[in-house]
Amino acid sequence: MTSSRLTHSHHSDPASLRRDGAVSDDHSWDAFRTAVIEELDAYFDGLKDAVTQSPGFPVLRSRVRDQVTGGKLLRPRLTHLAWRAFAGHTEPIMRGETRNIPDPDCVRLAASFELLHAALLVHDDVVDRDPVRRGRPTVGELYRRDAQNAGAPSNEARHLGEAAAIIGGDLLLSGALQLATTCTADPARLQPVAAVVFDAVTASAAGELDDVLLSMHRYGRAHPVVQDILSMERLKTATYSFEAPLKAGALLAGADQDDAARLAQAGSRIGVAYQVVDDILGTFGDAQITGKSTEADLREGKATVLTAHGMKDQQARQVLTDFAAGRVSVGQVKTALAEAGAETSAVELATDLVAQAREALEDLPLPDEERAELDAICHYVLHRRK
Repeated sequence: MTSSRLTHSHHSDPASLRRDGAVSDDHSWDAFRTAVIEELDAYFDGLKDAVTQSPGFPVLRSRVRDQVTGGKLLRPRLTHLAWRAFAGHTEPIMRGETRNIPDPDCVRLAASFELLHAALLVHDDVVDRDPVRRGRPTVGELYRRDAQNAGAPSNEARHLGEAAAIIGGDLLLSGALQLATTCTADPARLQPVAAVVFDAVTASAAGELDDVLLSMHRYGRAHPVVQDILSMERLKTATYSFEAPLKAGALLAGADQDDAARLAQAGSRIGVAYQVVDDILGTFGDAQITGKSTEADLREGKATVLTAHGMKDQQARQVLTDFAAGRVSVGQVKTALAEAGAETSAVELATDLVAQAREALEDLPLPDEERAELDAICHYVLHRRK
């Protein structure tokens, strides 16, 4: 049974953590996150009467709505952070956050990024053939089970699940763009903000394609080098998850293009570091904590910074080759990568990227509170466990 309202765990919210791990007393964010959840609820409630002729649409709406629940709300948090950082520079009255009254334009923009994130996850689960997301069956997996229970052959059940997930992801993407392009009545701010969102969608599509093509190394192509993988990860995830929320939030608040671009550049480095850590967790993490398989990346032949490092080591390279041929187990691959220093190298890479981001942030005109919050996010990225 689907909950009638979206819920998010406050303690899973990374940006509510100080460097010592304690939850910060941030009433402004509490009010804002509640407003974002209400905005998302309003969007899904509005879909109830959008298509009344389709008997299947209510189930799809319910299932994609579930996909938006349980997340960290990281992208709305970054949008809110950037907006606060620059709203005080332009129109002091805009910083109504001190009265815990969230700015409705910023709330709508932040909600659009959460819908965009959900859309891309639904599509990514199809691409990666993942049946589980956040410890729950994916949209595609639920439809596959429906078809299987109805008696469909396994290949047809799988196809139906994939098709339904693609359609569901498209529905979420439509909602994200709708909110982004109606987030403010000020045309001078709407145009640049909407452009950031559209560019992020384009970048993510390119990155997803690159991710698929890079996996062709399993069939005889040279394994991608680390820089190719980092470029893919920036396009696929860092752009829409870190760069775009920071840049769009700043532009909505009236920041000049140069400051917004520099903030986005720092966000890019944080976002790529986040993905490097994701690679680590995808192989060496705890599936009970991450909610995802720690074997899927290897079984799918995904090119990660871990496998790129492993290809530099003769013994690890041989184990990876044997694994592609089905001669060794996933466990043996993990051991070989660990012995080759792949995990250590990836941690060092993520640490260096975060250091670059912190350096880039030093020259930006940020209030102390927002600067400290960005620093806490940097700390979280390097120390997260899921």
